[in-house]
Amino acid sequence: MVNSSLADFQKFTDSLLFQSKRMPVLFTSHGSPMDIPLSKDERPFWNSLFHLGQKLEKAFEIKAALIVSAHWCTRGTFVNTSPKQEQIFDYYGFPSEYYQVHYHAKGAPEVASEVHKLVPSITETTDWGLDHGAWPMLMHLFPNANVPVFQMSIDYYAKPDYHFEMGRLLKSLRSKGVLIIGSGSLIHNLQLAGQKMRVNDMTPYGWEEEYDHWLSKQINEREFNKIIQYETSHPLGKLAAPTPDHFVPVLYSLGLMDAKDEIRYFYDAKSTVPAFSERSFIITD
Repeated sequence: MVNSSLADFQKFTDSLLFQSKRMPVLFTSHGSPMDIPLSKDERPFWNSLFHLGQKLEKAFEIKAALIVSAHWCTRGTFVNTSPKQEQIFDYYGFPSEYYQVHYHAKGAPEVASEVHKLVPSITETTDWGLDHGAWPMLMHLFPNANVPVFQMSIDYYAKPDYHFEMGRLLKSLRSKGVLIIGSGSLIHNLQLAGQKMRVNDMTPYGWEEEYDHWLSKQINEREFNKIIQYETSHPLGKLAAPTPDHFVPVLYSLGLMDAKDEIRYFYDAKSTVPAFSERSFIITD
C-alpha cells in the first residue's frame, strides 16, 4: 500500500485553487495502433471521444489532464513534469502514415508537481512524453490540444491494491480542475489477438463477451474488491489480462471515485479486435 499520513497531508499547502465543481474521471480503452490513422467519422470510438470532449470543455474548467497509460511501465511510480510533451511513437513496423499523425500538446509542470507533493513517493521526471496510450485518444478528446496534459507511470511490479490506493490518494485533484484518465483495456491479450490477426480473422474467441459482462456488473455494483483481485476473482481474469499493464489503469479510475458518484459507459460496443475490450466509462458527481 502507499504510505501517506494525515499529518503530512495537513502540512501540505498547494498552489491549485479548489473549484466549485469536481472534475469527472475517465477510464478509456485507447484501442489498437491500427486505428490511429482513422478519422472520427471512420471509427465510432473516436467519434464518441470527440463528443465527450466537447461536453467536458463546455461544462468544466479543465486546468490539465493527467493520463495513467498502460504504455508507461516502470519500477516505482513517476510523473512527467516537462513543459513540452514529446509525442512518442512506441509502436513498430507500421506503414509510414502511422508516424505522420501529430499531436502537439503542452505539459502542466506545476500541476504535475502537485502529484509529487500529494504522494512524495511519486518521483518527478522529464524523461517521458505522451505515448500511444495517451495521444491517439487525446487527439480526438481534445483535438485542439488546448488542454495541458501529462502522464503518470504505472509501477509494473506493484500489487493491484497499490494502484487502487494511488487513485484514492490523488482524489483531491478532482476538486482542482484536473481531469484524470486511466487509459488501458479491460481485456487485452495481445498474443491471442495476434494469432487470429495473422490469418486475417477478426472474429472474437467467444469468451470476451462473458468476461466483459461480468466486469461491467462488478463495476456497476461497486464490487471493487473483485476488480482489484481480477487475477483470481473470475476464471477468465488471467486469460483476459495476462499482464497487468492494460488492466490496472482502471484501478486508478475506480480509486478516484466516491460513493455518491455515478458511472456511465460512454462506449461499450464490441471490440473490432479479438481478445480486446473497448468498454470505456465516465465517473461524475
